[in-house]
This record gives sequence, C-alpha cells and structure tokens, in this order.
Amino acid sequence: MLKEDSEYIDPWLLEEDEEEFPLSSMDENEQRFEHYRFVADKGQSLLRIDKFLSVRIEGVSRNRIQQAAEAECILVNGSPVRSNYKVKPLDVITVVLDWPRRELVIIPEDIPIDIVYEDSALLVVNKPAGMVVHPGHGNYTGTLVNALAYHLSLDHAMEIDDPRMGLVHRIDKDTSGLLLVAKTPEAKTILSGQFFRKETQRLYVALVWGNVAEDEGTIEGNIGRDPKDRMLMRIFPNGEQGKPAVTHYKVLERFGYVTLVQCRLETGRTHQIRVHMKHIGHTLFNDERYGGNDVLRGTRYAKYKQFVNNCFALCPRQCLHACLLGFTHPETKETLLFKSDMPTDMQAVIDKWRVYRRSQE
Repeated sequence: MLKEDSEYIDPWLLEEDEEEFPLSSMDENEQRFEHYRFVADKGQSLLRIDKFLSVRIEGVSRNRIQQAAEAECILVNGSPVRSNYKVKPLDVITVVLDWPRRELVIIPEDIPIDIVYEDSALLVVNKPAGMVVHPGHGNYTGTLVNALAYHLSLDHAMEIDDPRMGLVHRIDKDTSGLLLVAKTPEAKTILSGQFFRKETQRLYVALVWGNVAEDEGTIEGNIGRDPKDRMLMRIFPNGEQGKPAVTHYKVLERFGYVTLVQCRLETGRTHQIRVHMKHIGHTLFNDERYGGNDVLRGTRYAKYKQFVNNCFALCPRQCLHACLLGFTHPETKETLLFKSDMPTDMQAVIDKWRVYRRSQE
C-alpha cells in the first residue's frame, strides 16, 4: 500500500519514531517490502532515475535500484521504466524494494536494560536517551530490540526473529522514558488495540524555547513526512496530507526564555511533540533536528550564549522524557500506571535554568 503524500517505509525500519505500530494495516507479503513515492520538483533537470533515487533513498545502493528497475518495480506515472530513464519535472515515481536479508535478522545482545515491571504477558522498560529502539538503516545492533531479544530468549517468551519484538509503540532515540513491550501475540494484539482506540495514558515532560503564552492548550494539525527532507516531519494545516495528530500541553514551570511543559498525547505520530511544539513557536530545547540547538530566545550577550551552550553540554539531546504510561493489563484487566523520574541530564538543565531565573529577578 503506497502513501499518497510521501514515501513509505515499514515502521520498524525507521530510525526513530513515536507512532504506535499499525499491526493490522499490512499483510505478511506487504511487510516484506519497502514502498516509496516521490514527485519530482517543477525545476527538476533531466537525471537518470537510478541516480535520482540513490540520493533520495537512504542506505540503498545504486545496484539495488537497478535490480528493482529490471524487475519492473520502479514506475513513473504508472508505467515501469529502465534504470537509464531520465526523470522529468513533476514525474510521479513509485518504488518497491525487497528487504535486504540482513535487516530481517535480530541479533540478541547482552545489553543492560532498566525493566520497571515484568510478568508473563508484558514488560515495561525505562529507555535511556541515546538508545535506538529498533534496528534500521545504519543501526543493526545495540538497539533496545537487540537487548530484548537476549532478555526474552532466556525464557523463550517469544520468537526472537520477530522484527518488532513485541513493541506496541515507540519513542525517539534521543527521547528517554517508558516503553511497553508485549511478550505474547495475544497481549500484543490487545495492547495495540488500546493504543489504536486511545485508551492508554501517555505523558511527557519537555523543555521548550520561549515563554509559552497560555497555561495550557491543545495543538492540532496533520503530521506527515516533509517532502523536501525525509528525515523531518511537518505540519500540513489544511489536512490534505499526513495523519491527524492532537497534543495537549500544560505549563509546569516558566524560566523566562524557556518553559517546562507537560504534554499528553491523544494520538501517536512520528516526532509528534517535537513537530507540534515547533509549529506553535516553541521548539524543544536542544532539538538538533528541528533547530532547537541554537539560541532561539534571550539576549545577545556572550555570557548568556555561553550559559546556553553549557546547558546544551549538560543535556546533549532534545529535552523530552516519557514520564508516565498507563494501560489495562491484557489478561488481568487491571489498570496499570507507571511513572519515570526526570533523567539526570534534563534535571541538571532545569536546575541550571532555575538558578538563572532567580539571578534575573
């Protein structure tokens, strides 16, 4: 199934994501392929399609693209083309690539993980910042899934070659906090349904640039992949592209040039909090991908800029933490609620801003 607005990659191949897994949206055959869609710019110069695609599809060799063309898996305006076809302005290009074999292999690795709860049906993990959740392009080892494969194989709770390893939702590599993992197919189906029906509780804390005007509010706007940069997500305000997304926020503490907020997700889209907060003018503090790693608010004095850079050094990632996760147990039907304390790197930055605010009073 091809997306209409941008290229599609099976969810577990993405490097980092916040969206719940759409477990029923693809059959077994669809899950063995990567699907992409591109529309050439109006000013596109004539360029061989294999070169055009090798630049736009990360981690894919030109030889693999040429093989796809030979198999008539590259279509331009609905018709198969050879690898020497010259891309023209406004060409609509769709590509289907077979998964490389190595991307289907999960290698169990003895990596320490912070398990805050576990029983026969599920476990809850407190993921540290910097750990990729699941293997993808450029990250085949050292991920949470590799660690889970090792941990779960000890009691044979599930097949370790399942590429999703029971994950029913995800958080970004540089976001810390709570993740839910199912240990049986039945639990996975039930828990995924709870996420789909918005029956779970998910709270995040984030430090954002600027003094948020309202004490609380709601951000709505379709989120989809940026057609100019596939590593970014963006808002499509008219709803013509992307998926509906809703984030509720509440101010926890103000520091003048930055604000500590709590975010409650009503939906779970890729980079949802990061994109929504940037959309209302409050990019996450030190969010490199979305421009938060620059001095976006404050004075021009060198001393202040040095203060901000010192904060960046204390927490060298976006200041975002999944602090609360609630759901109904798939077997006992008990309501479970888990909380995670503020990680030390974010706490250090918050403490530093508190001191700075008092110095300005």
